[in-house]
Amino acid sequence: MQMVQAYLIKRSKVSAFTANKELRYLRALFNFGIKQGLVNTNPTHGLEFMPVEKKIKYIPSKEDVAKVLLAADPDTQDYLVAIKETMGRMGEINRLTWDDVDLDRKIVVLYTRKKKGGHLTPRKVPMTTRLYSMLDKRYKNRDKTKAWVFWGRHWSSKAEGFVEGPYQDRKKIMGTLCRKVGVRYFRFHALRHYGASSMERANVPIGSIQRILGHENRSTTEIYLHSIGNAEREAMEVFELATQDADQAEILTQSLTQEREKVRLIDLTP
Repeated sequence: MQMVQAYLIKRSKVSAFTANKELRYLRALFNFGIKQGLVNTNPTHGLEFMPVEKKIKYIPSKEDVAKVLLAADPDTQDYLVAIKETMGRMGEINRLTWDDVDLDRKIVVLYTRKKKGGHLTPRKVPMTTRLYSMLDKRYKNRDKTKAWVFWGRHWSSKAEGFVEGPYQDRKKIMGTLCRKVGVRYFRFHALRHYGASSMERANVPIGSIQRILGHENRSTTEIYLHSIGNAEREAMEVFELATQDADQAEILTQSLTQEREKVRLIDLTP
């Protein structure tokens, strides 16, 4: 148990969420080993999950998103537009090929892996005008020998050399761009939250937002909706009107009680 606990403490330096995920995996692994007769005990028994501090994710403003886009080089700007206008995950945009782009119907097909090791699940996302313009221009200027919309040359430890292929890890770009324009740091994934919240404020049904984001469960989509929409504001206005008379009656009662107390004190004065 001590060895497992030491490992989880080390993983918690990444995040409590990561450590808890590792604990679930290890617990399931040892339980499987017990059923198969490979081990006798589960060393994770008695270990508790680490507390995870729940915070409202930072969503960049429209102005900050625009600043970052303008500061990017043309290729990176196209990449950011693709993420912003589809609300796609970074991996989905990285694996995007020209076969997934239908310029005639103005539809992009994004593929995501719902579960680790699972198959890729497609979803169709209608193009915005800006996305269509960017993809149309990029298609006309594409390298016909490359299948990917976004590709580059990167070092491969497996091939022990430089290879050409779809984009891989580009996380450092956002830090560089945010510092360059002097805005609070946000990552690619924040653009999904930004898009979802923007649609919610425009009263887009949550079912439509869910399908665009590619979520299996509505509860996952609700995590992305950080704004206070019109529905909530209208509900609070109804609440205010419904309780207004009661509040006024309470204030009037308190006022009458105070007046009576003053009269009583005057009568008791010699």
